[in-house]
Amino acid sequence: MTRREFLTPGSAFDRTLQQLQELLFTHGAILNTTMSDHIFCIAPMMDWTDRHDRVFLRQFSRRAFLYTEMVTSAALKYGDAQYLLQYDPAEHPVALQLGGSDPAELAEAAQLGREAGFDEINLNVGCPSDRVQSGAFGACLMAEPDLVAKCIASMMRVVDCPVTVKSRIGIDDRDSLDELLRFVETIANVGCKMFIIHARKAILQGLSPKENREIPPLHYDRVFAVKESYPELEIIINGGIGSLGQAQELLQQVDGVMLGREAYQNPYLLHQVDSLLYGEANATKSRQEYLLDYVPYIEAQLAKGTPLKHMSRHLLGLFKGQPGGKQFRRHLSENGHKPNAGLNVIMEALSFVS
Repeated sequence: MTRREFLTPGSAFDRTLQQLQELLFTHGAILNTTMSDHIFCIAPMMDWTDRHDRVFLRQFSRRAFLYTEMVTSAALKYGDAQYLLQYDPAEHPVALQLGGSDPAELAEAAQLGREAGFDEINLNVGCPSDRVQSGAFGACLMAEPDLVAKCIASMMRVVDCPVTVKSRIGIDDRDSLDELLRFVETIANVGCKMFIIHARKAILQGLSPKENREIPPLHYDRVFAVKESYPELEIIINGGIGSLGQAQELLQQVDGVMLGREAYQNPYLLHQVDSLLYGEANATKSRQEYLLDYVPYIEAQLAKGTPLKHMSRHLLGLFKGQPGGKQFRRHLSENGHKPNAGLNVIMEALSFVS
């Protein structure tokens, strides 16, 4: 048999390779090297996705890509970088999201993040808060694609991991598809390969950050158009995604999805991420079992002097819609913040749902 015959479609070798691929897929392996490890991401959410929450969310999915709360480059340069970059090894894969607009300062911050072991550095070009605008970064940077490109290029020069962008589809009256495509192209031209796009524009004056997550209408079609125009780029869609079923539908058009509030407020939905979106064996654990798996982490943090409230506040949505769920939530809310609150508060709350 010639080499060409050996490799031809339908040959014994080809059939064996297909069988091997099917077997590996059954066991959850990634076969296609172009398959994104960002199929499912959990959004960076200020005051929510801190390191304690990320360890909790990791209980439900080993494949979900996690993102830190935004950390400013200035805070890392002038503040306690070691404290700000703390995370648990269990969080991997995890990205550090940075805020800033000074290319040199962002390069220093990116280098610190990579040295700390983060798997990706992400630049925030989507946050619309007044505090962020006053620092000349966040969503207002969408008006300055050349500056964003300089920032990305500066960070890429000093790290060996992906440097990515999280943006909106536009700001204020600068929200046309043409402007969005120019924004993406400008940044892609310096080597950025992945864009996370919140499918709402940001209104920089007159709306609060909360209102900016709800009032501007969603335009998923704009994000689809970016992927269609730049098929070589990895495009992750964010905004208004409330279920894994909806995520599956969106994945027909883009490379990945990013959930925010729903993932935080109803974390149990994440237990099907690995099976539905990555083809891995389905988890069969109950909500109680996931919480008990988190208990060793809680105990370790309490032993270090971390107040219980830093962990317990992230558990409030675990039994959403379940019998006893309101009592579970109420008990944690009323007792988790008390001085010297311990693991007994968690176990007492569990008694309402057992």
